Amino acid sequence: MYPRRMLSACTSVLLVCLIAFVLQIFIHSPISPVPLELPDASPPSDYTKNALQSVVKLGEGALKGPEDVCVDKSGAMYTVTRDGWIMKMHPNESWEYWKMVGGPDLLGLAMSMDGDLIVADASKGLLKVNQNSVTILASEVEGSKIRFADEAIEASDGSIYFSDASTKFELHNWFLDVLEAKPHGRLLKYDSSTKRTTVLIDGLCFPNGVALSPAEDFLIVCETWRFRCLKYWLKGELEGKREPFIENLPGAPDNINLAPDGSFWIALLELRSTALDFVYRSSMAKHVVATFPKLMDMITPVKRKATVVNVGPDGKIRKMYDDWDGKVMSFVTSALEFNGHLYLGSLQTNFVGKLPLH
Repeated sequence: MYPRRMLSACTSVLLVCLIAFVLQIFIHSPISPVPLELPDASPPSDYTKNALQSVVKLGEGALKGPEDVCVDKSGAMYTVTRDGWIMKMHPNESWEYWKMVGGPDLLGLAMSMDGDLIVADASKGLLKVNQNSVTILASEVEGSKIRFADEAIEASDGSIYFSDASTKFELHNWFLDVLEAKPHGRLLKYDSSTKRTTVLIDGLCFPNGVALSPAEDFLIVCETWRFRCLKYWLKGELEGKREPFIENLPGAPDNINLAPDGSFWIALLELRSTALDFVYRSSMAKHVVATFPKLMDMITPVKRKATVVNVGPDGKIRKMYDDWDGKVMSFVTSALEFNGHLYLGSLQTNFVGKLPLH
């Protein structure tokens, strides 16, 4: 009888410890998640595997995680880095430390109509930058802080459209927004004449890249963990309305840029795997991963693969390039077409990739 009692007591203790452990996970979890079901996506017919392994490495060693790139009227290129610099590449491909903005949270980058740079700083908000000054255009909207300014684009009338990826989570813990799977993001508009910022769309699923159509009659905004992009009408009979632009992308869309032919280049993050898909469907698994974030390094391939797609005005994928193994490019966050080449930004490289398109 004695061994049975000991076994029963040990089982009870283990059960109590397990219950206590589970309760601690729920108590200390930073998220209140819901399950997320994602359909499988097939690659397009025009798919060139490992094409991104052929990139030329621009500025290698001098650039720390160049997240986004843009080009001015002279053909000079700019990128933002994790050490707070805006770097400038001249047409002869020589680099200049152009402006120190400071902080590790510089994300989206776009040219202003007056030649200055528009910068989305995740923690500070929407900035306007030239070599002489850094001006905060917007740090709050309608009484709430802009917690995660992500990407911006300026229209010809001076209006700036930009994304606030999450009103709950910040850049350093962005993946918690993916795990929680609730729409905390917003699409915002800054009016340069009134200096006022307004909310155009609320309740978006981690809105990231934004791009204007050639006629500026609609805007495309990427919803990262929904694997889709939305079209928001700025003019015409549908003004103020939104509709799907492309859904079920073969990766999570980050930044988006208008191409010279009117199509769009979208950088995709690899947020799918067998283990991740299980986590997406299980609220309990989400709590565990959120409580022990180092588990993410074991189950996610996000840092090991790079993918970009070209999407036509009709919302259909035309081309797809990748570095399947992440041997050269990984975690590509932006793709910009200029002078017959594709320029690629990444949070995981120390260079900007340059890929010939013809």
